[in-house]
Amino acid sequence: MINRRMLLALSVIAPAGMVRPVHAQSDTDRAAAFVRATGDKIVAVMRGAGSPEEKRRILGPIIDASIDVDGVARFCLGRFWRSATPDQQKRYTELFHKVLIGNIASRLGEYQDVRLTIGRSMPRDDNDVVATTLERPNNPTTTVEWVVADAARSPKVIDVIAEGTSLRLTQRSDYAAYLTRNNNDVDALINAMHQQLAEPKG
Repeated sequence: MINRRMLLALSVIAPAGMVRPVHAQSDTDRAAAFVRATGDKIVAVMRGAGSPEEKRRILGPIIDASIDVDGVARFCLGRFWRSATPDQQKRYTELFHKVLIGNIASRLGEYQDVRLTIGRSMPRDDNDVVATTLERPNNPTTTVEWVVADAARSPKVIDVIAEGTSLRLTQRSDYAAYLTRNNNDVDALINAMHQQLAEPKG
């Protein structure tokens, strides 16, 4: 029911001739360094020893420090965020965080031998975009772009673009479609997220 492409893409971690001021270019460099450091941390957890539950506990603080989870959650709920009650907003955001961690943790084995390579970084709108390639044995190379906000002061990933597809836009579309089918009832979505967390992870 709930699309997981955005969540799975998080489990890895410009046109020519564009001119950017020197001080702004340093923000792009910071964004690239941030993505590299975040990717290294996630890959280290995936390759490290420990049970899936132990790795899940380690991943939590890394995700909180590197991804604007609350902001992405609000974006994905779209116009329904404004109509949700404060209690619904709180429960939904907490569940969004758990679903994110759960989906990453459920794929740890698949990314045991992952290799993340940093490519070109560039400004886009008010953010910085860091291109990476993801390599896994016996799988095609995947192109992933990380959209980083506020690189100069407090960098956070706010979107992941996998093979040209904005995954937070995909997630918002999926949530909107589900809510439309369920009388715009945010509690229905919250219940579905609870069910998703309860599903056995293969």
